[in-house]
Amino acid sequence: MLTRKQQELLLYINSRLAEDGVSPSFDEMKDAVGLKSKSGIHRLITALEERGFLHRLPHRARALEVLKLPPGVEGVVATPSVIEGARAANAEPLHPNEVNDNTVNLVLHGKIAAGTPIEALSDPTQSVNVPAAMVGAKDCYALEIEGDSMIEAGILDGDTVVVERSEYAENGTIVVALVDNQEATLKRLRRKGDSVALEPANAAYETRIFGPDRVKVQGRLVGLLRNY
Repeated sequence: MLTRKQQELLLYINSRLAEDGVSPSFDEMKDAVGLKSKSGIHRLITALEERGFLHRLPHRARALEVLKLPPGVEGVVATPSVIEGARAANAEPLHPNEVNDNTVNLVLHGKIAAGTPIEALSDPTQSVNVPAAMVGAKDCYALEIEGDSMIEAGILDGDTVVVERSEYAENGTIVVALVDNQEATLKRLRRKGDSVALEPANAAYETRIFGPDRVKVQGRLVGLLRNY
């Protein structure tokens, strides 16, 4: 069974797909169902995904696919137009490189900053084009770096990092780590015994050590983009 808000959002997304061929933005969804924050929309979408009603298409902005409608609801499941780089004619303008076979369009989840889980940053209306060779067949997303804690690893404030979704990473890997289900950070991962260390790459910052249940890996660094 879906909650009233979950069903309301699902039917709204389906109606927009039927009209435009492109799913609505998080701001449009928020206004349509009367929520105050985009993080609330993310939670609804995640719940609909877990229940098999929605699917997020990888490497595409604003790409939600309705898999089914709730029992007892009449209607036709709409098909999105944003598949394999195609878009509806009335969709938002393409980045000039998006149609290039050498680039891939990734969702840009915003800035990675302490106190904000990656899930809360999720907004499929923002995207960035990256070299296809950097991503390959991996399921990736992009983040904008805020701060200087990784400068000695060549990661500067304002850079865009490409991250492969993963819940596991080997020692020494630079990862997106979620601490206590609240704070997301980009650091180098070290495990020793029952301890997990998150190491900065800046002598001005201290390594933080946690118990094994306090840190969750949300992805590992695979690439970096910089504008001069």
